[in-house]
Formats: sequence, C-alpha cells, structure tokens
Amino acid sequence: MKILGILFCAVIALVGSFFGHAMPVVGGIIFSIILGILINNTMKLPFSLQGGIKFSSKKILQYSIILMGFTLNLRVVAEMGISSLPITLTTITAALVASYLLGKWLGINENIRTLIGVGTAICGGSAIAAASPIIDAKEDEVAFSLSTIFLFNIIAVFLFPLMGHGFGLSDIGFGHFAGTAINDTSSVVAAGYAYSETAGDTATIVKLVRALMIIPVCLLLVAIQMKGHKQADFSIKKVFPWFILYFFLASVFTTIVDLPEEVIGYIKVISTFMISMAMAGIGLSVSVKKFISIGMKPVLLGASVWFVVAALSLVMQWVLNIW
Repeated sequence: MKILGILFCAVIALVGSFFGHAMPVVGGIIFSIILGILINNTMKLPFSLQGGIKFSSKKILQYSIILMGFTLNLRVVAEMGISSLPITLTTITAALVASYLLGKWLGINENIRTLIGVGTAICGGSAIAAASPIIDAKEDEVAFSLSTIFLFNIIAVFLFPLMGHGFGLSDIGFGHFAGTAINDTSSVVAAGYAYSETAGDTATIVKLVRALMIIPVCLLLVAIQMKGHKQADFSIKKVFPWFILYFFLASVFTTIVDLPEEVIGYIKVISTFMISMAMAGIGLSVSVKKFISIGMKPVLLGASVWFVVAALSLVMQWVLNIW
C-alpha cells in the first residue's frame, strides 16, 4: 500500500519543517531532502514503503505545483514565461550542442550523450523518459543518464542558493537562474523556495515554460530517427507534462476569482509542505553507492553541459538586464 510510504515522507517533512523553522537560512525543504538521503543510506527501508515514496517524489510534487497555481495570477505567469523565453531557448540549444560535441570528444556513445543533453536541456528524468523510446535506448543507457542527471539535481539544491547569494542575485534573477539552469522540476522548486518565496514562484513558472520544450525537442528526435530509417515510438499525449496545463488552469481560476489573502496564505503553506514531502521522497531514493558506480565519463559530460547551461543563463540574464 502506498499510504505507508506517503506517511513516512510526511513525517520526514514534518521533522524537516521543524528544523527549517529553527534555521530558516536552510529551510524545511532542504532539511527534508537531507534527512531522506541520510535515512536511505544508513538503514534498509522495507519494501512496503517504496510505492508511497515513489508516489511522493513524483505525484505529490506535481500536485503541489498545481496547487501553487491558485496563488499566482495568470498575468504574472505570462509575463515571467515570456521574459524567460530567450534564456530558455538559448540554454536548451547550447545544452544539446555541447552534449553532442563533448560527448563525441569523450567517446561516449550516441544514446547516452543524447539523453544527458536532453535531460540537462529540458527537465531531467522526464525528458530522458520521453526521449529514450524514440532513440531506442537500452536500459543501462537510460540508467546511466538518469543517475548522472539525478546527481546534479541533488547538488543543485544545495549549491544554487549559495551561488545566488554569492553573485548577489535578486529574487527574480535567482528564479530565472534556477528555472533555466537546474535540470529537474523538483530541484528547481526546492532551490527556488530555499532562496525566497518570490524566487520559488519565479523559478517554478520559468521551469514549467522550459518543460514545454520537451515536445519540439522530441519531435526533432523523431525526425532524426526517421531520417536514419529507425522506428520512433512517439506520442504527444505520452510526452506532454499534463500537470503544467492544470497549473495554468489553476492560475486562470485565481485570475478570474479573487481569492482572499488568508486562503492564498493557507494554500502556500500546504503546497510548501507537499514540496517538502516530495523532497523527502527524492532523498529516500538517493543511493550513494549507485552514484559511485556510474563511472567518470558520463559524470564529466553531465557536469560540463550543466556548467555551459548555468554560465549561459547568467550571461543572458546580464544581457537582458534581469540580473
């Protein structure tokens, strides 16, 4: 039953929130993922918890983002999405090109460098899951790519807020930085809200717009595969991140219906706690031994592409006067 794993994540989130309240500089979201990692790597968790842990790390995160839509006016969402589009398109292009060239230079096979490039460019594990059947990737290639991307997702949650403060980024600036340069939605949300509420709102919107790019990129991969006479198993219905649509619909509702500030305050508290639960679930999925076994070349490729994306994101912000 999933309920046991969900409750386990909720308990960790409660403890993480307690520590986060005591140390707001770190925050409950960060403490939740730290506790999850520590627990998973110091004790053997029963199998009965796994279903709920997986549900928390994926579905509860999506539900928290949808809920967040009720706190954001559609006008704000549209403005943020449009302002971030030049950075998003530039960083996605750079990630795909860098992954192809660097991966070729390092002697990494085509499928792995494609998956790492797509995962870094768009939305981490979701993009890899969408692209893998198109390029007919093997299970070990998918596992290597997912592990590499996941490693940098975890690092980003801790590193990016420190970098933001070090560079003196504004809340809006950090939101754009996290939204365009961190791989996975979960890590974007965690890092954003660890920085500030405004940074978290901005990062989430920017990231959701970026995640929509999964469709044109997958269509491009389909075209390449068809040119190479390979069968491409592709369905827009499977690839489309539906929770983004629901997020926008929630934002439309809030724009039409003027919700009381008190209600919006409660929604923010609930959605933040749900994010902490999701982070606990992700932490409980992290295996230090698994990361050690990946090997250096995919990790080096992932780090290099990630550096290119992060650096270009900051440069584009400076050019566009967002920083």
